[in-house]
Amino acid sequence: MRKSLVAVALCGALVAFNASAQELKVGLGAPPTSMDPLYHNLDPNNQVARHIFDTLIDQDEKQRLRPALATSWKLVDESTWEFKLREGVKFHDGTPFTAEDVVFSIQRAEKVPNSPSAFTIYTKAAKEVVAVDPTTVRIKTDGPYPLLPNDLSNIRIQSKKAAEGKSTEDFNKGTATIGTGPFKFVEWVPGDRLVLERNDNYWGEKAEWARVIFRPITSSGTRVAALLSGDVDFIDNVPPADIKRLKSDPNVAIWQSVSNRIIYLHIDSDRDKSPMVTDKQGQPLDKNPLKDVRVRKAISKAINRQGIVERVLDGVGIPAGQLLPEGFFGVSPNLHVEKYDPEGAKKLLAEAGWPNGFGLTLHGPNNRYINDKDIVQAIAPMLSRIGIDTKVETMPANIFFSRGSKLEFSLMLVGWGSGTGEASSPLKSLLATFDKTKGWGPSNRGRYSNPKLDAALDEALRTVDDAKREKLLQQATEIGINELGIIPLHYEVSTWASKKGYVYKANTNQHTLAHWLRKG
Repeated sequence: MRKSLVAVALCGALVAFNASAQELKVGLGAPPTSMDPLYHNLDPNNQVARHIFDTLIDQDEKQRLRPALATSWKLVDESTWEFKLREGVKFHDGTPFTAEDVVFSIQRAEKVPNSPSAFTIYTKAAKEVVAVDPTTVRIKTDGPYPLLPNDLSNIRIQSKKAAEGKSTEDFNKGTATIGTGPFKFVEWVPGDRLVLERNDNYWGEKAEWARVIFRPITSSGTRVAALLSGDVDFIDNVPPADIKRLKSDPNVAIWQSVSNRIIYLHIDSDRDKSPMVTDKQGQPLDKNPLKDVRVRKAISKAINRQGIVERVLDGVGIPAGQLLPEGFFGVSPNLHVEKYDPEGAKKLLAEAGWPNGFGLTLHGPNNRYINDKDIVQAIAPMLSRIGIDTKVETMPANIFFSRGSKLEFSLMLVGWGSGTGEASSPLKSLLATFDKTKGWGPSNRGRYSNPKLDAALDEALRTVDDAKREKLLQQATEIGINELGIIPLHYEVSTWASKKGYVYKANTNQHTLAHWLRKG
């Protein structure tokens, strides 16, 4: 009898151990704002969506395209793409995946209300989407459009049966959150946890973890402490100040990658009056100095990018002079990092008619990008030094993006990661003229506009020849950067950490993916 009780106890302990071994706890520096994969084109949302929803075409850790729900794709004619779909795939509720789900998902992108940053930059080129048969989709574009596969690698495929007629809130509750991905949705308690369980019927490589619990831990120090104490197994956004210490810890593993994310300042270069610009006494100005390119150039020259990288980011960053770091498609050889030149900045202000400067408020998030609050606080005295008296206001990302999309700010610190791994993504979203019909400029919160840039970008998107398209993207980039449509600051270097014995695929788009973490 006693031996039996011992055996039962040991068996129970073994089951508990195995359950624990298959559970992964992840500490996220930036929590998602929604479970709807088409609500907000924001990386914390996109990385969560990658667990639950697949795309027609996937991206590897270097953002190279590879088959996913589509096994192949080809041009039928110069303006018609054909996608052959993977057979035998089922959604989490057992519903078969068909071409109708693809049509529904692409068309839904422009129907999601109140999106802070819409996915239409990736779907507007699709003028007609047709389900030829259950395993074939044809998409017609308005003339040649070679980047359609790249664009569609950002559109998560939803179940038409589960999501048709449903709202973003239905996704947040889980009733519509049904995909074909490696994990199934269990529950989301905003601010507390997101729970997923493994999809054991997944068509691709199965995840190692039966259950994943994502915990939002926006405080960098608390996130590191949670890893070291064993409260979580894996964290992202490792604070730069802790990287050296963690690398020397025998119980911790570290992975790093240069990202595609540029941190930049968006400037209200459009309105005659700007809401957060004042005179030196704090009174609103009738004239917006930020419309003058010389003032924008002065702001750029006033910023010590190398100093920010060295002192605020502890070296974990790269000073930026354009939209993407070296090595990405569309990077211009003619653009360079702005030289730190406060005296030159003062001269430009005087030339523009502001020899005594003016006042403004610089806004930024305090829980979205690496040391974002500290960066904003470092920039403010640099601007004040040249005569632009600068106040700082930071806030949680969900509030920040909502207010920024309503154009409440004059100067704001933002980041953008290229979802396609090349220059058309930031060009279409950040610098192209805001146009809902075309799907351009959804994150152009400064409303910068230049017809020459739009024309070069439009031609690039219709150019099949890679070399010619790259030159056009470079041309568009040079126009936008030389006019300071945005002010580039730096590219982020991403850092993840886990318990020893794990292996992770560090990636250029900064995604924290449970199915890319395995025991080594």
